[in-house]
Amino acid sequence: MADIEQQLYACGESEIQSSRIGEMIMERLAVLNEVAYVRFASVYRRFKDIAGFERELTDIKKRKVGDPLKV
Repeated sequence: MADIEQQLYACGESEIQSSRIGEMIMERLAVLNEVAYVRFASVYRRFKDIAGFERELTDIKKRKVGDPLKV
């Protein structure tokens, strides 16, 4: 995840919203490890019910079928 830190420093902003960092982490996790991605997403996105969780899994499956590197 050092690449995320480098990207943040490179942007030159003195303050960065935590939501931006969270999205960057989710993008990276989706490529590295699907299970870690789902676990992080379940907390980060605060799924309120199983439907939200299922939507996230469906999105993962769609990406896998299409372009596995696309997030």
